Amino acid sequence: MIEQTLVVIKSYNTLAEAEIARSILASGGITASLRNEYSSTLYPTGIIPVQLIVSSEDEAAARDLLSVR
Repeated sequence: MIEQTLVVIKSYNTLAEAEIARSILASGGITASLRNEYSSTLYPTGIIPVQLIVSSEDEAAARDLLSVR
């Protein structure tokens, strides 16, 4: 089994912002997932940020895509 290293490339205060970023990455062919997406809705904004996660192989390309925005 091949282990994949995951990297948090950015944290967001709202789920909506994180979803937009994930859709930008998806349009570029990069699979991303969100961490804390449900916890962030239970607590006030910013206490538990939503983290955008990609594989370490896609990190550079993901950061490039998000920097254009």
